[in-house]
Amino acid sequence: MYPERGTTVSPSLLIRAAAVAAVAAGALFIGIQIGHPPLDLTTITTTEVAVRNSLKVLMAALALAGITGMYLSQIRRNGVLGLVGYLILAAGYLLIMSSTFGLAYVLPSIAETDPSYVSDVLTTVTSGTATGDIGVLGPLLQAQAVCYLAGGLLFGVALYRAHVLTRWAAALLAVGGLVSALLTVLPDAFYRLIAFPNGIALIGLGYSLWLSQRRAGDRTAAAAESRPERTAVR
Repeated sequence: MYPERGTTVSPSLLIRAAAVAAVAAGALFIGIQIGHPPLDLTTITTTEVAVRNSLKVLMAALALAGITGMYLSQIRRNGVLGLVGYLILAAGYLLIMSSTFGLAYVLPSIAETDPSYVSDVLTTVTSGTATGDIGVLGPLLQAQAVCYLAGGLLFGVALYRAHVLTRWAAALLAVGGLVSALLTVLPDAFYRLIAFPNGIALIGLGYSLWLSQRRAGDRTAAAAESRPERTAVR
């Protein structure tokens, strides 16, 4: 009897999975914002906003997996700038995941008992100025914004310089942070547009990552097929 062989998960397979995660994250990021109702005491307890926020938590997790695959697939070319940009952007997505989890599952439960606090948190989330004290959430939301914007800029520049993934998407990821910073001072309807440049960038980078791994797999397969022929000639 022969021992059963376990399923081998290759690095290429993991990176392809990360590519799919990036595309899915980008699509979710854009889709969630389309027709998004304004965040206030009335809407925060609705099923629609709960579903949108739950999907945003999923989006942040998928985006984190996607950028991890992008970084690891070209770790030598990314250099120190890529590492710093990746770590900052990863922190941004982790903070987005945490804060959105609170929006989806914590704030609705206290909206009736502490409406002023919930209203202040929602005002801060949408880049407004809270009238009351929201505690540690204030600095955390500021750190989230800085990590998301600065991380996207640095990581996008690193990917552009590495010249492995499609450069227009890398440039859009970098510029998207600057565009997002400008949109935060506009009304809520324009604020929702923040998702579009970064979402499109994630889709483009994820698709490019998938293609790069497929090409690498084709080259490996071609090299493996040529080896027996060389051996036979010798």
